[in-house]
Amino acid sequence: MRPRIAAYLEGSRITAVAVTARGPASRVTIEAAPDPAAALAAAFSSRGLSGVRLRLGLDRRLAIVKPLELPRAERGDLARMIAFDLGRHVPFPPEATRFAWAALPGAPGGSRRVLIVATEAETVERALGLARAAGRRPAALTVACHALPALLPRRMPRRRTVWAHRHGGVVDLLCLEGRAVLTSRQMPAAGPEDLAREIRRTLTVVRWSAPDAVWLSDGASPESAEWRERLTTALGVSTVTPPLRECVARRAAARPEEDGTGLLALALVAERRRPPLDLLPPTARPWEPSREQMVTAALLALVGAAGIGWGLGRTVAIERYLARVNAEVRRLEPAARESAALASLLADRRRLADALASIERTRVPVLPVLRELTETLPADAWLQSLSMDRHGVELAGQAAAAAGLVPLLEASRRLEGAELTSPVTKSLGKEHFRIRAGWER
Repeated sequence: MRPRIAAYLEGSRITAVAVTARGPASRVTIEAAPDPAAALAAAFSSRGLSGVRLRLGLDRRLAIVKPLELPRAERGDLARMIAFDLGRHVPFPPEATRFAWAALPGAPGGSRRVLIVATEAETVERALGLARAAGRRPAALTVACHALPALLPRRMPRRRTVWAHRHGGVVDLLCLEGRAVLTSRQMPAAGPEDLAREIRRTLTVVRWSAPDAVWLSDGASPESAEWRERLTTALGVSTVTPPLRECVARRAAARPEEDGTGLLALALVAERRRPPLDLLPPTARPWEPSREQMVTAALLALVGAAGIGWGLGRTVAIERYLARVNAEVRRLEPAARESAALASLLADRRRLADALASIERTRVPVLPVLRELTETLPADAWLQSLSMDRHGVELAGQAAAAAGLVPLLEASRRLEGAELTSPVTKSLGKEHFRIRAGWER
């Protein structure tokens, strides 16, 4: 458990208790000290409890506790109604009053019952000043005896119980329904018969004819057994010790010299983090998330977890799909390599075929043309030059009748479009010519 510290303020006497997970509870009593805050700070610092908030408990006689019946209203209207009605129940002015309230069990549809705790603002400021001077931030400020139910088991039957707690010559009297405090009183501890008389008077306040159980706690007082017997006789109800939680009973048994004051301080330590009757001003209270905030945070956490789960699921699905794709790629890789090799070989063959076709298209049939020209041209014609390319053939030379050569070339099965490309000139009885002819398509 996390370390907790508490201080029970009883006039000039301070009883402080510190509880840690490493060892038993430790108690310090400061009485009539010139600087109680410094003594309190030194006691906590020596135990290595720096930074722990201080829970403060007031003695019952410093506060007014009273159950009230009010008309049913919304919570905000009820708080204003209590503040307005409080002046009739406290002996100090409303502006100098600090109060807290908690709802009590009531009949459905009837008036609303609340328990109010009120004290002077000066008392609250004095307690807060002590905490500040000791270098501590306050965690809660309550009436100490109202924390006693925190020492009980968490699951308690809804029984009507009167708890009488003796300490320092007085008795704190609590009326409980289960673990809920219905009212409280403090009276001098004159004797068991006087206590029984005060218990009967208190029963009229909570409208009980008789309690289901009576508890008496007073630390390790030697008179405990005698008081329980005499209370049982006076009330007609068996008086027993309260059923404390196992850890609390173990801590109390570890210190047999403890009196009732130490049990009150221990109850302050065991009190829940947000006691219902907290007298701390709202600005001094530690921040605690409300139920609405916790529900919103839980919904946000669920949405975030769902989003993360969806993202992880999608990632896993994609990873599995990619794994299947990679496995299929590895399986098809040899066939793909063979296909790539065949495609490369086919491309090489196509390029070779295209090259051969191009050569075939551009090849000039030199020898057949020479043979045909030899057979076609007359004997009186002779050639001075002959050039052939892929477009055709050009002849230059001399003949007896140059114009007669054009029809002869036109009649060739290899040539077409024969024509003279330059004027015919004569020299030494011969005609000089230049003829151009294209290849037969």
